[in-house]
Amino acid sequence: MRRVVLALALLLLAAAIGFYALSTDVARQIGAGEARVGGPFKMVNHRGEQVTEQTFLGKPMLLVFGFTFCPDICPTELQVTSEALQLLGSKGADIQPLFVTVDPERDTTEVLESYVANFSPKLLGLTGSPDQVKAMADSYRVFYEKRPNMENPEAYTMDHTSIIYLMDEKGKFLKHFSYTTDAKALAEGIAAALKL
Repeated sequence: MRRVVLALALLLLAAAIGFYALSTDVARQIGAGEARVGGPFKMVNHRGEQVTEQTFLGKPMLLVFGFTFCPDICPTELQVTSEALQLLGSKGADIQPLFVTVDPERDTTEVLESYVANFSPKLLGLTGSPDQVKAMADSYRVFYEKRPNMENPEAYTMDHTSIIYLMDEKGKFLKHFSYTTDAKALAEGIAAALKL
């Protein structure tokens, strides 16, 4: 009788261990899903053309969110992005760099057109209505907030997430790069992620 009880106890213990291993394995698989970054959007480029995520299918995208009145971070990120694409040369020819404004109040298509010309002929500026900009920023998990200037209301600034996003040719998130990434590291990171 003792042997039967012991055998049953061992069997129950083995079943419990197996169930635990299975449940933790399932949990690991669920936790290893794709990052929820990116998605559908409707915007206007700096040429006044309506664009959506479908416009860029077939091309990897590099996205920088910011605003044209930004004193330092945005121009630095755009300069680094442009230099990285130059370093990639023909290997990065299909990559579409995008500058997405978080300040649609001031960043009209005309303002964006003048601004992006300072960086790269490939760079497209995107703007839209406040709701369109918010929807796109939300889908990329981008925080932004207006910081008023009491002395000069028109000279307000914008706090915002400073990350460069790399999306694949299907619009799926591949990798992000921090503000401190230099052009060489960015080019190498892009090449590795896209297998160029």
